[in-house]
Amino acid sequence: MSKGNESAISPRREEDFPEWYQQVVRAAEMAENSEVRGCMVIRPWGYALWERMQGALDGMFKATGHKNAYFPLFIPLGHLQKEAEHVEGFAKECAVVTHHRLELKDGKLVPAGELTEPLVVRPTSETIIGSTYAKWVKSYRDLPILLNQWANVVRWELRPRLFLRTAEFLWQEGHTAHETEVEAIDETVKMLGVYETFARDWLAIPVIRGEKTASERFPGAVRTYCIEAMVQDRKAIQAGTSHFLGQNFAKASGIKFLSRNNTEELAWTTSWGVSTRLIGTLLMAHGDDDGAVLPPRIAGTQVLIIPITPKEETRAAVLAKCEELAAALSSASYAGEPLRIEIDSRDIGGGSKTWEWIKKGVPVRIEIGPRDLESGSAAVARRDKGPKEKEFLPADSLAVRLPEILTEIQQNLLNRALAFRKEHTVKIDTKEEFYAYFTPKNPDKPEIHGGFALTHWNGSAEVEAKIKEELKVTIRCIPEADGSDFIDEPGICPFTGEPSPRRIIFGKAY
Repeated sequence: MSKGNESAISPRREEDFPEWYQQVVRAAEMAENSEVRGCMVIRPWGYALWERMQGALDGMFKATGHKNAYFPLFIPLGHLQKEAEHVEGFAKECAVVTHHRLELKDGKLVPAGELTEPLVVRPTSETIIGSTYAKWVKSYRDLPILLNQWANVVRWELRPRLFLRTAEFLWQEGHTAHETEVEAIDETVKMLGVYETFARDWLAIPVIRGEKTASERFPGAVRTYCIEAMVQDRKAIQAGTSHFLGQNFAKASGIKFLSRNNTEELAWTTSWGVSTRLIGTLLMAHGDDDGAVLPPRIAGTQVLIIPITPKEETRAAVLAKCEELAAALSSASYAGEPLRIEIDSRDIGGGSKTWEWIKKGVPVRIEIGPRDLESGSAAVARRDKGPKEKEFLPADSLAVRLPEILTEIQQNLLNRALAFRKEHTVKIDTKEEFYAYFTPKNPDKPEIHGGFALTHWNGSAEVEAKIKEELKVTIRCIPEADGSDFIDEPGICPFTGEPSPRRIIFGKAY
């Protein structure tokens, strides 16, 4: 609990950011480690965020012409082998099913019934969906196919971290097939724009759009586009990707069609996705030393009413007033939806209750006690402000004021994240300055350092690999041209002395 200079979360962000993050996830009751190594249990407060993300994105996908479908969890090994670069990229992360039953031997269950062909538990679905599309597509009239699926995937992580990297996680994956290259590229860019809009307008997270280098592309893709977010330890998180797959997967899967010119052609395909990693990104971007801080648009509960009942004789009256207020607020709306309101009427101390919700990050807390019954007011606290800051407002004004307050919180969180990214994004023009920027002063102690470096690069894969090996710094993206000298100016690569057409973004990442 925050008292004086203390905080509800220990350690603080600047003391040990990775451990701070784990403690925030637990204190906010978002998720916990399961008995299966590398997997997590997503608790209701965390899953409410995912439901909100699903609902918002699903509406945006359907508004752009996509429909939902579902494809198998198991992928025949032979499907992956058809696309060599793809299988190589995922080989070390694959979980493989080799048997289909268990038998009791010497008091122990052992696998029996070996499969004719091993099945890979879905790491991603390009190959199984491609083989299905090959059955559906016969003519150019069958195109485009614009599908998305909400699913779980398995990628065997060696160093799991809740939400950020787990062996099993939830996501959506869009898979489309097109008649022409131009249509497929347009689709890839369009869906990246959907992700950018969602991150900015719903999560209050500013992101940088750009293209990945060849070494960072999705296995088998021709181009990979991404949105990159900066979190509060100044590291990058790849918050979403959209891949132009060219005809690579169509060739491997046999997605062919009779063209308008009566010739056989290969389809052009795309894939794009975001995952529960967005929850981790959200917590790292906005959380503070008292716990999670949730943007109102994505929070499962936006307004939490806390009855303050120090005496049993006033408890019934206070609870009745809280119910009355909740009913009055039910007609109010924010961002086109009714307010999401909850009353915490548990018979526990008001202080403990308040701090529980602070750590969970609920955007607005309203406290009503016996004195408020007499004054007709309520104490309103915003999560984007200090835990002790309260504003006393007339209860009958809250239906008007709360949507305004939620709008202010949403914008404030975005502004803060933008200011933070700007503060920790620097132009670097020498190798010495670059290495100093990304080297901690005390490697033996957790230390927040670095940020985004806007630096020239001559396109050398060898330079890229050396920087990654020596500093664990990667090219986050080649940002889209923005018409400014800040990014688009030509210059000299500080690592080779050769000409460079523009600056790109380097950073350490999760």
